[in-house]
Amino acid sequence: MTICVRLTDRALVEVSGEDRVAFLQGLLSQSVEDLSPGEARYGALLTPQGRLLFDLFIIGRPDAVWLDVAAERRDDLLARLKIYRLRSRVELRSLETEIWACWPDAPGPGWVADPRREGLAWRAWGPESPPAETAGPGDWRRRRLEFGVGDAEDFDFDRDYPVELNFDQVGGIDFAKGCFVGQETTSRMKRRGQVKTRLVPIRFEGPPPARGSEVLNGDLRAGEVRSGVDGLALALLRLDRLDGALTAEGRTVSVEPPLPG
Repeated sequence: MTICVRLTDRALVEVSGEDRVAFLQGLLSQSVEDLSPGEARYGALLTPQGRLLFDLFIIGRPDAVWLDVAAERRDDLLARLKIYRLRSRVELRSLETEIWACWPDAPGPGWVADPRREGLAWRAWGPESPPAETAGPGDWRRRRLEFGVGDAEDFDFDRDYPVELNFDQVGGIDFAKGCFVGQETTSRMKRRGQVKTRLVPIRFEGPPPARGSEVLNGDLRAGEVRSGVDGLALALLRLDRLDGALTAEGRTVSVEPPLPG
């Protein structure tokens, strides 16, 4: 059975105008130069220091590029893009378009595979025939967590580095594209193996620990919990403290790999 959910926590920004490709190419961690209409890629807009500001789906359109961003951060994204616009011939506007995710199969033509991990889901932006909603946000959250894929609710914006959040493992960074905002720090962390923490799935009994709860290795802090559902969560953990007895809120937790994909 195909399960579908409308992603009301996501929203769209449209970037149009003759300079749209060059404008975005110099900003985003993902290349847009060869983005085809109907294609979707995953990327980010970072601070100059390389910290994550916005996670984005980048969708090719015939005469524009759509940016799929956390709904509560759309206005901030528009404001940031306007700062960078300067003399670029681009137009920026919000779109009130439905965003959907379905799994394990696409409900029809025009759906695009979620680019972050094979088999995770299919996505559509303003589908011509919206599917019947058969799941809620909690079902989609569990699906993501089973695949070990983070989303906006797992990220501390303006604090986390994208490589720590596995953007290099889910196709969110094109290291061959050339310069983008925050590129120097991001490339250096990857090239020099300076990634000391990662967003990883953890399993436990019962409801998820509260977001921000400490994960301990004995008496040592190993990291903190981000989003979760019963029995499963993502946590940002130090890689050198994964071995041994881990606990969160006094409960035993284990680090486990996501589903294949």
